[in-house]
Amino acid sequence: MATLTVFEAGYCTHTACVALRGAGLRTCAFPARAWLIEAAGRRWLWDTGYASHFHNHTRSGLFAIYRKVTPVYFDTSESMAAQLAQQGMRPADLDGLIVSHFHGDHVAGLRDFPGVPVICSGEGWTHLRALRGVSALRRAFVPGLIPEDFETRTRFVEQFEHVALPPELAPITSAWALPGSNGDVLLVPLPGHAAGHLGAFVRTDEGWALLAADAAWSPLSYRELRGPSVLAYSIMEDRHAYFDTLRKLHALDAGGHVRILLTHEGAL
Repeated sequence: MATLTVFEAGYCTHTACVALRGAGLRTCAFPARAWLIEAAGRRWLWDTGYASHFHNHTRSGLFAIYRKVTPVYFDTSESMAAQLAQQGMRPADLDGLIVSHFHGDHVAGLRDFPGVPVICSGEGWTHLRALRGVSALRRAFVPGLIPEDFETRTRFVEQFEHVALPPELAPITSAWALPGSNGDVLLVPLPGHAAGHLGAFVRTDEGWALLAADAAWSPLSYRELRGPSVLAYSIMEDRHAYFDTLRKLHALDAGGHVRILLTHEGAL
């Protein structure tokens, strides 16, 4: 069985109704969570949260708009590299970094883990890798956050073994098995929010958990099938796919066999 340890690496703020239609005009904090996954004697970090590199690459110029639209609050002691170091872990102690998608609040810490293998969606990377300027900004993709050697140490999930999922994980029926995890970590597409957006089923002693990244920003979204405001669709890859993913989370939640863990779940 695998274990999950949750961390928070900074947070951003936004008006509640932007993240959840009808939630009101109050300002809410949305933590940038990352998870340490330990399985079969190995360790992977699921996303990186914020890091100082985000401030460095959004301080001025076009990408400063990103920072103004979603104000970020972060201290260097909150970086995932610093938090893992406090627990006696070095970057070399990780077997990989798993990237759910390429928005800045999920990849800002990649540069803090030199040489660590990266796992991500090849489809997502293909869609984004050449984007610059306004085209990148519209997809919340900050090219400067990506290390220069990224492609040389990256494996795409599409290369992994494709396996059938057990009935209790329906309506999601298939996944890519994370190599070296003894079948306890199964990576799945959760399309809509961003190109190549991934989730991960993790089998723990308490049962299955789904790291659902940004497939929703509040449990109310999938429980009530209530999406964000129209403004949020401006950075969304595919609105129809997003709601199809919400419906799948709704069914998983109703089935009662899976804990759904969202990256940015705040006090909505």
